[in-house]
Amino acid sequence: MKLADISGTKEKACLKAKIKELETNSKIKNIRDFYRGISDFENYYQPRVNIVKDEKGDLAREFHSILARWRKHFCQLLSVDGVNGVKQTEIRTAEPLAPEPSAFEFEMTIGKLKATNHQVSIKFQQN
Repeated sequence: MKLADISGTKEKACLKAKIKELETNSKIKNIRDFYRGISDFENYYQPRVNIVKDEKGDLAREFHSILARWRKHFCQLLSVDGVNGVKQTEIRTAEPLAPEPSAFEFEMTIGKLKATNHQVSIKFQQN
């Protein structure tokens, strides 16, 4: 028995159990659980579309042709053949918005942080 057959059998058993539960809730007039069960059923069902258009616009339905189509699509999308024509001068990079700080500026900033932290700790100790 294949794994797909086992999972399909389990899904069918689960589906039958849910239907049985709905029937029971309907018979005993347990309306709240009955409608919750219906809502769960609606959320459970999600139709899947296993159709892809090929290069010509025809629909491909078979698993292997769909897989081949996606493979070809991403090979075309991710190919880097067109990049060879770009010159190095045409590629632009982001320029830094501000010049790098000097060593003196670093020391001043660190000194300010230490002074601020010291003042904050004194305020907490006073409270």
